[in-house]
Amino acid sequence: MEPIAGTALYPLHRCKTIYLVRHAQGIHNVEGEKDFNAYMSQDLFDAQLTPLGWSQVDGLREHVKKSGLAKKIELVITSPLLRTMQTAVGVFGGENYIDGVNAPTLMVENAGHSGRPAVSSSNCPPFLAVETCREHLGVHPCDKRRSITEYRPLFPAIDFSLIENDEDVLWEPDVREPNESVALRGMKFFDWLWTREEKEIAIVSHSGFLYHTLSMYSKECHPTIRDEVGKQLRMFDHIPDGCVANSELVVCSFANCELRSMVLVDRSKLRSDSPSLNYAGKIPAGLDLPSDIADKKHVEESQKN
Repeated sequence: MEPIAGTALYPLHRCKTIYLVRHAQGIHNVEGEKDFNAYMSQDLFDAQLTPLGWSQVDGLREHVKKSGLAKKIELVITSPLLRTMQTAVGVFGGENYIDGVNAPTLMVENAGHSGRPAVSSSNCPPFLAVETCREHLGVHPCDKRRSITEYRPLFPAIDFSLIENDEDVLWEPDVREPNESVALRGMKFFDWLWTREEKEIAIVSHSGFLYHTLSMYSKECHPTIRDEVGKQLRMFDHIPDGCVANSELVVCSFANCELRSMVLVDRSKLRSDSPSLNYAGKIPAGLDLPSDIADKKHVEESQKN
């Protein structure tokens, strides 16, 4: 049998399974598809989900439960914008909050004009807000976040401790973050994941961030894998937010509320932890030679005799 050059083996403890999710439909997606200039509107500041977006959330939540992912995921990381936090809580959060239940509220009732009931943090993984996985920074008000002081009462059980500044100091009104910077920020984010102990992590982010990051990672892959990582090609009369113009095509990495499961591999020994599932085996009293070496030794001894 001829070996297949494209296969590879990695130690399990140097792999993580990540579940990448783009937020559900936001009001900026609707307005932007009608008129690209709408992305400049202050009315779309920190855009919330639409009613259709919430229906998408409910659909993905059902899939996550039926597929068994809900029981596997150890941590949910979310971009600290309203639409991503609403999506993260709606998909991976606990059930509707009930008075008297001894668990913090994950999202309060009607957070971000959602019209949704409060969500409990009971029987769900912890939630962590991380700025590094935000959308393209700058210019578009829909990509600017509110202060953490405003978010905390809306999402009491989300951990905002890794965000250093209360106000959004990363977003600039006149400078749009270059695509290359988004990709490098994304690679830095995935390297940071190796500082986490969790092995199965859900990440709720944005189309532009996911597209540019995955495109950078997939450059050395086989074309089939590269196309799978960066799929979702659509034709548009204009360029929606989070999409990239490429000749006559506009490339959209993720559909709204799409989930993709991937394996993140540590090829550079970013962590030095030892494997927890390996077993060294029993040490025999005598030599424990592999059979091919034992055969060779047996032949050599026979020739001497």
